[in-house]
Amino acid sequence: MAITAGMVKELREMTGAGMMDCKKALTATEGDMDKAVEFLREKGLATAQKKAGRIAAEGLCKVLVSEDDKKAVVVEVNAETDFVAKNETFQAYVAEVAEQAMATEAADIEAFMAEKWLPDTSKTVAEALAGKIAIIGENMNIRRFQKVEEADGFVASYTHMGGKIGVLVDVVTDVVNDEVKEMAKNVAMQIAALRPQYTNRSEVSEEYIAHEKEILLAQIMNDPKESQKPQKVIDGMINGRINKELKEICLLDQVYVKAEDGKQTVQAYVDSVAKAAGAKITVKGFVRFETGEGIEKKEEDFAAEVAKQMAGK
Repeated sequence: MAITAGMVKELREMTGAGMMDCKKALTATEGDMDKAVEFLREKGLATAQKKAGRIAAEGLCKVLVSEDDKKAVVVEVNAETDFVAKNETFQAYVAEVAEQAMATEAADIEAFMAEKWLPDTSKTVAEALAGKIAIIGENMNIRRFQKVEEADGFVASYTHMGGKIGVLVDVVTDVVNDEVKEMAKNVAMQIAALRPQYTNRSEVSEEYIAHEKEILLAQIMNDPKESQKPQKVIDGMINGRINKELKEICLLDQVYVKAEDGKQTVQAYVDSVAKAAGAKITVKGFVRFETGEGIEKKEEDFAAEVAKQMAGK
């Protein structure tokens, strides 16, 4: 198939590889974007991980926590422009969606949209959304929601950049004081900044590890010098690189961003707070929503659009 400039641009944004390398990868894989990413990684020309996706859609992530901190929810509501996302009417609507999500028993977004809208039970959530679209004048979408409940501790929350990122952290603890709450807030900020994929290594599947090892082995075999090393050395190199990657994608293995020595892990930080408080603390899990994550927004040529409108007059 024909490899377009747009495809090359997209692959460059996803991998950080050079233009010609991206074109070569797309040609070799007949335009298959996922296979092209794998191709580049095997050649050692791409970063170890594909980016989550172009952050393009606008809107807000909203977190809501119960008074006793035992229950919390995060929602994402999208709009077409950042101008609307900053609009008070839109923000008030997103807050209502969060209230709805806090109360819902729906297991997925389809069931959620079919529920009665709490501020006006004569409408469903979907019907209320349609009405809001008519008022605001932009297409909008309730994209997702997730609830976290913790009876044996509390749920901490953090919102970054006015709602661009929303984080919930599930903390199991037998002591809840200001220091423990501050620790949980700091961990939430860590999640917002460094976007871990897993809480700890036990969540990482064997399939993921095996796949990463295949990629790393291909990288080594494509290197004239490294490929000549003994198998034992190659295995050690692969395991070392896997270990380094896990330290980046697993929250509790990450270096704590506020570590004074620049080495303390998040787990070590949590343990230090637990020791000081005489508590048993476990970071059980987390949720991280980023507005527009993985959604690609249509690129508009405004000059062409204006010219088109003028020509039509």
